[in-house]
Amino acid sequence: MNAPPTLTELKLSPEMKEAINTAFGSGRAVSFSYVDDKGAPHLSYRGSTQAYSDTQLAIWVRNPDGLLLPSVKKNPAVALIYGNFDPKQRGFMMFRGRARIDDSPDVRNRVYEAAHEFERSQDKDRKGIALIIDLNSVEGFFGGARLKMSA
Repeated sequence: MNAPPTLTELKLSPEMKEAINTAFGSGRAVSFSYVDDKGAPHLSYRGSTQAYSDTQLAIWVRNPDGLLLPSVKKNPAVALIYGNFDPKQRGFMMFRGRARIDDSPDVRNRVYEAAHEFERSQDKDRKGIALIIDLNSVEGFFGGARLKMSA
């Protein structure tokens, strides 16, 4: 039996992007972790997580007054995890990167519009903030390949 191929170039494939972009709607919400200004870890589901480019993810942060934004300003290191336990499509991706706020109108509009309909319905006035995650690495198993991708 041959070992699965290992992907090392940090470049999200169209299939990986599709998995992330449809995670919320398919019941596979992405978990997001960051560390607050007191050094405490936080973990939450982020239904608006989306592939923003070949090397970036994005999240629409509906509550700009919460802990997340000031925390990533102080410590931008974040991690996300996606998991699909369906035996026919099994895949796991662990993302590490650096988060940054992008307040430009074009980016805000793009991230908001690409978020799942439910997420948009929770912030109809678009008071949220676009958070861009510049990826450093992606590890796991997806599409029959091992992932050891890094910048």
